[in-house]
Amino acid sequence: MNLLEFTAKGIYCPAADVYLDPWQPVKKALITHGHSDHARWGHEQYLCTTPAEPIIKHRLQLTDNIQSVAFGETVMINGVQFSFHPAGHIPGSAQIRVELNGEVWVFSGDYKLQHDGLSEPFEPVRCHAFITESTFGLPVYSWPSQADVFDEVNRWWRKSQEEGKVAVLAGYALGKSQRILKNVDATLGKIMVHGAIETVTNIFREQGMILPPTVRVLPEMKRADFEGALVICPPSAIGSPWLRKFEPFSLGIASGWMGLRGTRRRRGADRGFVLSDHADWRELNQAVRETGAEKVFVTHGYSEIFARWLTEHGLDAREVKTQYEGELSEMAEATEDKALEA
Repeated sequence: MNLLEFTAKGIYCPAADVYLDPWQPVKKALITHGHSDHARWGHEQYLCTTPAEPIIKHRLQLTDNIQSVAFGETVMINGVQFSFHPAGHIPGSAQIRVELNGEVWVFSGDYKLQHDGLSEPFEPVRCHAFITESTFGLPVYSWPSQADVFDEVNRWWRKSQEEGKVAVLAGYALGKSQRILKNVDATLGKIMVHGAIETVTNIFREQGMILPPTVRVLPEMKRADFEGALVICPPSAIGSPWLRKFEPFSLGIASGWMGLRGTRRRRGADRGFVLSDHADWRELNQAVRETGAEKVFVTHGYSEIFARWLTEHGLDAREVKTQYEGELSEMAEATEDKALEA
């Protein structure tokens, strides 16, 4: 019996009788972070990191059935040691370390190695077996530096102002939008946000996160209210009636998928900015190496390809099927926006 097993409900630790990021309702769930493909409604008890708790509590409308621990703090469950370690994906996101009788497994959740100035930086954790995501597990995915990306964003915002257009930038409400707020040049003009983004941003502010002032976009606002502004919205708003109030506008999308030719055109965007909260090809390989793991289980993304690559390079690696989605599907992302805005 493995320390962790892949079941129809999620990743299961039989010795402790707990699940990690389960996708079906269970009694005890350890949660890596607040995105909807990892933190789901219906579990009896939740455990996560202290900085992730407010978002998860809000999204899932939890009350007294959620507990949290600090990064690195050890929790004993039926003799099994669990601890949460920074994943660098979004603020509060964690990898989960599991140890029993000297055997160590680590579940990565979602992660990135590039420091965004906002999330707790990724921490390599030594283990015997590593469960890794592979959202961008192809060599074609190689992220530019964050500084270069935000130089592009700032130039585009200024150009939009010169052309009399509102700069509308789409990024996920949880994590990506706050990363944009943290790193964009806020001296260029006012920043206005979709309701889902304002809700999440205020939760982070209540935790002490320093972000520039924002104005929530309200139905009664007129076109003149948006003059010269940067408007940040979730991708689910693209193509919706909500966007019409900003016309004329220039639409930008911040996503790792913008690294693929044609993606920007298919989404109807004027500009694409390669900005992902997941590891690129180089980072995935680096993360696996730094764990020292003998076994690697590859989940959501280009899992078959990445597992084969690791096997060809001497590791015992295989693909496993889960219900994690990496960069959220449009339907899941739209559902998440509604939950966050509530």
